[in-house]
Amino acid sequence: MSDRPALRAAVVGASAGLGRSIGIGLAKKGSRVAFLARRHDRLVRAMDEAGNGAIAVTCDVTDAAASQRAVAEVVEEFGGLDALVYTTGMGVLAPLADVTSEQWAQLFATNVTGASLITAAAAPHLAESAGSAVYLSSLSASYTTPWPFLGSYAVTKGALDKLVEAWRVEHPNIGFTRLAVGDSLGGTGDSQTEFSSGWDPDALEKAIRFWMENKYMLGGLIDVEHLVEVVDNVIRCGSSAFIPYITLAPRASDAVKELRQW
Repeated sequence: MSDRPALRAAVVGASAGLGRSIGIGLAKKGSRVAFLARRHDRLVRAMDEAGNGAIAVTCDVTDAAASQRAVAEVVEEFGGLDALVYTTGMGVLAPLADVTSEQWAQLFATNVTGASLITAAAAPHLAESAGSAVYLSSLSASYTTPWPFLGSYAVTKGALDKLVEAWRVEHPNIGFTRLAVGDSLGGTGDSQTEFSSGWDPDALEKAIRFWMENKYMLGGLIDVEHLVEVVDNVIRCGSSAFIPYITLAPRASDAVKELRQW
């Protein structure tokens, strides 16, 4: 356990994948972490693994009232809030012409609207502590062109990037950071990414082959421990400085077998 000050952090989307990995990693580095997501049983397991006074708070970020209640519970338990980390995200594997109106609505509700609703709930408390808010974005929204078959995901992450800028303009007393992250498998078990879990396996296999052949996917993976280190450094900048943008891109690699599991 780190001997650094115990920041009070709420990690959203923390029941699985990168959110869970980040939450546990921050707790191991000394922060007191609130794990927020919809699946309470998984949140409890993450809380138990994290230790250091972590708590589990059920929250549907697409519901404004639920977001307000969740943040209020965190603040009551922690006595305040120093950092918000938004990791929630979903993608649809399909050409843009095939994305339905229902899928577009769900994408924006999860990747954009939910981020704003939970931020609205947390903003007064973050302002009081001169805190930070970090949002996981995608390389395809700002660093590269959108990937074919994931164009709708890139569009919503591009909207998230602009949302972060808009919140920064209206609340300059909070350190807002957009963190664009490349491919990562996350940790093990519940901490492994579930981003593609609902996709058709055959369609995913074809897409991966296309991405590899056309140099969209270069085989590299972000080490989740490096990602945790970056997030931890961002939220510990203090009241005198903040980091507006970070891009964490993987180096090219031959790890094709690992990527096919993603």
